[in-house]
Amino acid sequence: MGAQYYGADSENGDRLENPSEDALFVMISDLNDSDNTFAVVQPNEDEPVWFASVAVLDGGGYEVVRRDTTRNGHEVTTATSINDIARNLTIWLAARHFPGRPTSQVTDFSHAL
Repeated sequence: MGAQYYGADSENGDRLENPSEDALFVMISDLNDSDNTFAVVQPNEDEPVWFASVAVLDGGGYEVVRRDTTRNGHEVTTATSINDIARNLTIWLAARHFPGRPTSQVTDFSHAL
């Protein structure tokens, strides 16, 4: 099993470790306006410095909150497409810092030829 960098928890107690875009899609799809109204994604740390949440809005759609104290970032948006929400969260999560996660390497191949 790979390292567990972050997890997603929904109000009804579901927990996903390092959820993929598809897993986030399913978790958000399972949200409703009665007993499972939100999901939160955050690092597996005692004092997380970032989080993202998705909550069902009364009039339909979702409120998406992204907060990253290390970058002084706080964004609140609304959306109706679960597909777009899951994709955008996956991209946002990929840019977060996870202690112990290997850093990605970028290689300049332009001089290889």
